Amino acid sequence: MALNSAFRTLSVVLVLMLALTGKAMSQSVLIPSPPQIAGSSYVLMDPKSGRIIMEENSHERLPPASLTKMMTAYIVERELDEGRIAMSDMVPISVNAWKTEGSRTFVREGTQVSVEDLLRGVIIQSGNDASVALAEFVAGSEGAFVDIMNQQAQLLGMKDTNFVNATGLPSPEHFSTAYDLAMLARAIINDYPENYPLYAEKHFTYNNIRQPNRNSLLWRDDSVDGLKTGHTEEAGYCLVASAKRNDTRFIAVVMGTNSSEARAQEIQKMLNYGFRYYESERLFRSGQELIEARVWGGQA
Repeated sequence: MALNSAFRTLSVVLVLMLALTGKAMSQSVLIPSPPQIAGSSYVLMDPKSGRIIMEENSHERLPPASLTKMMTAYIVERELDEGRIAMSDMVPISVNAWKTEGSRTFVREGTQVSVEDLLRGVIIQSGNDASVALAEFVAGSEGAFVDIMNQQAQLLGMKDTNFVNATGLPSPEHFSTAYDLAMLARAIINDYPENYPLYAEKHFTYNNIRQPNRNSLLWRDDSVDGLKTGHTEEAGYCLVASAKRNDTRFIAVVMGTNSSEARAQEIQKMLNYGFRYYESERLFRSGQELIEARVWGGQA
């Protein structure tokens, strides 16, 4: 290449850079070790960058109980976003959905219920009957819906997750991890923000039965705005929660605690640690030109 063309101007353009920084970097604050968490596994994630702030056994395969319903809801939200179903669509309630055991929205066999009411029943009341009804409506059967759930899990990078039902009822081959569930929560928040406020609703009334959201942190911490609880004898008490303070958001997951109070306390400890010592910072704007570099023999 001729010398007169050897120097080319290279414009370095950064599409988007997000960083999670310890406050110690700018404020000379020492960061202590993370708190001890009483659970089988846990993780605290920054959803902007995907960075893990603290974790233990976060890739261990465990029964997720009703945390499964986060994927059930995510699939329904995807169908809504793509226009294949609508919130106002009426869903026929089958005998199979009506008789599903466990936590219930109390839908009645032979009636029709709107997608919107069923989605609230899944997210707020953790209704197994509502979950099966939506699964059948979207895919024709719960089994076909489970195939979609597992395909979506792979697309989201949930490498240690396998679903066999839409409810989270116990099964040896039904498992997930704290890390995978944090990834799912991240997708729920980022992909369908128009539906995310449902996860912060404290009560839902259907069939004249008013049930509270089992995520007690919604009452204790105004920054908490979701997501989902889970419990079976095998899984213990589990919780996926997210909170936002100023411009910083964290997702916290704990699995296998020994009570509903314990799962709330352990999540609160993780969130408080994250907000106390870390914050998300946008280092550069999208498309911002950072520097012009002269490159010897380079290609522009």
